[in-house]
Amino acid sequence: MKDPIQVICENLDRTIEVEMGTSLLEIERQYLPGGPHPYLAAYVNNRIKELNYKVYTPITVRYIDITDFEGIRVYERTTSFILQRAIWDLYPGRKLYIRHSMLRGFYCEIEGCSGISNAEAEAIRKRMQELVKEAIPITRQRVLSTEAAEAFERLGFDDKLALLNTRPRLYCSLYTLGNLKGYFYGALAPSTEYIRLFDIRPYYDGFYVVLPGRTHPDALQPLVAQDKLFDIFHQYKEWVNIMGVPTVGQLNAKVLAGDASELIKIAEAFHEKQLARIADTIAAANRSHGTRMVLISGPSSSGKTTSAKRLGIQLRILGLNPVLISLDDYFVDRDRTPRDADGKYDYEALEAIDLKLFNDHLKRLFAGESLPVPRYDFITGKRQWHDNPLQLDERSVLIIEGIHGLNPRLTPSIPDAMKFRIYISCFTSVSMDNLSRIATTDNRLLRRMVRDYATRGHNALATLQQWQSVRRGEEKHIFPYQENADVMFNSSLFYEISVLRPYAEKILREVPDTVPEYGEAKRLLKFLDNFIPIAPDEIPPTSLLREFIGGSSFKY
Repeated sequence: MKDPIQVICENLDRTIEVEMGTSLLEIERQYLPGGPHPYLAAYVNNRIKELNYKVYTPITVRYIDITDFEGIRVYERTTSFILQRAIWDLYPGRKLYIRHSMLRGFYCEIEGCSGISNAEAEAIRKRMQELVKEAIPITRQRVLSTEAAEAFERLGFDDKLALLNTRPRLYCSLYTLGNLKGYFYGALAPSTEYIRLFDIRPYYDGFYVVLPGRTHPDALQPLVAQDKLFDIFHQYKEWVNIMGVPTVGQLNAKVLAGDASELIKIAEAFHEKQLARIADTIAAANRSHGTRMVLISGPSSSGKTTSAKRLGIQLRILGLNPVLISLDDYFVDRDRTPRDADGKYDYEALEAIDLKLFNDHLKRLFAGESLPVPRYDFITGKRQWHDNPLQLDERSVLIIEGIHGLNPRLTPSIPDAMKFRIYISCFTSVSMDNLSRIATTDNRLLRRMVRDYATRGHNALATLQQWQSVRRGEEKHIFPYQENADVMFNSSLFYEISVLRPYAEKILREVPDTVPEYGEAKRLLKFLDNFIPIAPDEIPPTSLLREFIGGSSFKY
């Protein structure tokens, strides 16, 4: 063998020797046994790489498939590229918009189409299947940004041009599928043949691309109605379009033009108006149905705590007396916290809450008793107690915020008529471009990372190490109950990632390249580099974002 290179393959748990210039795909085909799912990409020295990557120095490699968190992202990106090509063929000159994610897929619209018929959905599906069958290579090239801009201009991709123009770089990565050029923010599969399972179904004004999930990769699950979630996504997407910031490139252009101050004011005012409307609905339910408990649920770093406090202010304006309780304060001590499949503390499990104590306190509070409530110390992992006891009066509305707020098992003894349920999440409404949405999980991860570093004694590595367990817990304990909500509130602020950037970059750079989480840190750093930073000076002290970056006038 000429110029052998040592490759430590974690999938095989051994070292192999390959010839210099061998691709990851060639290594996989020669050495790795066939598995239940094809490998889509690989981590090389803890950084994600496409399988076309060629080896010229000793490396450590770990191949990933659709069951990996990053693997499912590769599957989704590749599917979106194939979809774009199919729409390009079937609807010449019309733009495809991937509007937002949905459970097990994403929702899309085609420019100039007010809806998609079953026959049209079948045509899109058939064309995509033809492209898959052709096994068209998907290649990535490092090209001059001017060359990429020329290609995008010829194709009419003004959304991608806006991003290139506001974040100029000498070179950028250009993907090719046949005669179509693409610009993506992460790895893609080597060819179209890797995307074998999907479906196209008409939905509202467009269609729904149904995909397999990380935990069920071999079958498409039945479509679950998510009308409330869809409506909130759609409402905010229309709003950012009106504001002229539907994509990062257009947001950057506004910032560069000196409009950041106005963007902050408008986004904050929109939040306040939404919370005021929710408070009006609660007050009406209090008068008509005797509603006295507001349950606020949502995944990690949705901004539940600040939203609860701001909602409380709106309820006071209406003559009610809000009393706030955080479910986090009812965590059992750390040594009693259940563990997940990896042996890590599972704070997302309902069993991490002291349900017996919590329900006993609810019973006594509604009976008019005065009692102390606990406060959980995240640094020591121990329960403490408030000095001032709580007591409800006839005008009181108990606001309970926590990830399990919509789970019926949390408050089984409280009549439904007394409850008002709110689901809060960070439904990111600004997209990278027309085809590349920003994952809400990325937005929340950045929030959590910044907050944990400042208030919970965790560095970025600790947050990244815990994140997969958090996401598994959300899929199991939170998302199945989201449609139980009476209302949904979108806590995202379209300017926030631009503000979070300098906070997150500093701590992400501390993640060493010797750990598996290094790849995720580098991906987030590359993602953040697309945003023009915004200084936090004009963000009001009551802003939800202050919960994460500091400077809030609320006590937590």
